[in-house]
Amino acid sequence: MQISYPDWLTPQFIYVTLSAVVAVLIWIEGEMLKKTGGKLPNSKFFQISSILDTSWFFISVVMLYTIDLTPLAVAVPAAYGLYTTFGWIYGARLLKRKGIPDSPKDLVIPTKYIAYSQSFSLIFFALCLLVLSSPWLPITP
Repeated sequence: MQISYPDWLTPQFIYVTLSAVVAVLIWIEGEMLKKTGGKLPNSKFFQISSILDTSWFFISVVMLYTIDLTPLAVAVPAAYGLYTTFGWIYGARLLKRKGIPDSPKDLVIPTKYIAYSQSFSLIFFALCLLVLSSPWLPITP
């Protein structure tokens, strides 16, 4: 017996939907960091979410080359890749200025970096919604 899936349930749809979830997680992480004054929250949710959004970079790179994406949908993994790469560069520059702390408990995420992440999450979420709704929009291919 073979299970038939609806036409809209494609690898692209699944990837972009999960990308929108990652955008929401990035926003929530930022809110959690704001509540702790930039200190890493002692929360399993925060830890799992951080691992997920970091690994999403590698998943996005793989998806860029393994699934058939529409031209507009290519912007999703490309945007996430740029965000992550520039985030690593920005974070490294911030650490270089302040020095690497002795312990993760001493690490304080600057508010500018939190704002960078949350700004991206809003734009990335909107991009995901645009890609998901594009089949029903009057956009010429």
